[in-house]
Amino acid sequence: MRLDKFICKSTEYALIEALELIENRLLMVNGSVVLEASHQVHKNSVVALDGKILTPRPSRYFMLNKPVDTICSNVDEKYPSVLNFLDVERVSELHIAGRLDADTTGLVLVTDDGHWSFNLTSPGNRCEKVYRVLLSRPIAPDAAQRFAEGILLQGEARLTHPARLQIIDPYTVLLTLTEGRFHQVKRMFSGIGNRVKSLHRQQIGSLNLDVDEGHWRSLTPAEVDALSVDD
Repeated sequence: MRLDKFICKSTEYALIEALELIENRLLMVNGSVVLEASHQVHKNSVVALDGKILTPRPSRYFMLNKPVDTICSNVDEKYPSVLNFLDVERVSELHIAGRLDADTTGLVLVTDDGHWSFNLTSPGNRCEKVYRVLLSRPIAPDAAQRFAEGILLQGEARLTHPARLQIIDPYTVLLTLTEGRFHQVKRMFSGIGNRVKSLHRQQIGSLNLDVDEGHWRSLTPAEVDALSVDD
């Protein structure tokens, strides 16, 4: 975690105040004065503010059911941020782990634990995500095999990782991915001559979405641990 964010998580100081404290040489990490706000603080680091040891508040983890026409951003833009749905303190300290497009609905994870979210979303960890996809035309008979073999997306040089396709009906499928390239689901179906009409993420790893649209809940410690990846 960055030193400036560590200060905010350990005190009531806002980010701009944390930067001033660092500039005024009031922060020490493992006995040495640190002047870089981006300095990485690890779980075993000892951080002191003007001689007082800082202890961060426990990390928070939430699932949220994202509605359409909202964005996975910390601020409102063309569409409102999904963080507006969270009725918790210090919302500005949170971030989204695994973003969705404005027109995509479903499971979003929100946390203030950057280490957890980085490991969860790192491409090398191959965390499975399951999407329910509504298509504009009937799914091709060979679609499941083609997705399992990998699709060459337009403008890219390597195939997508193998993906699982479960057909619910001719227009509805469940797609399981282990990567998250730009607009990947839409581009994969475009690559086999189809078009996505609606897209809904219903599962990440072992975690299934179980709250209504626009609602949220805290994750249990067991759920957090199940999505954690060892370094």
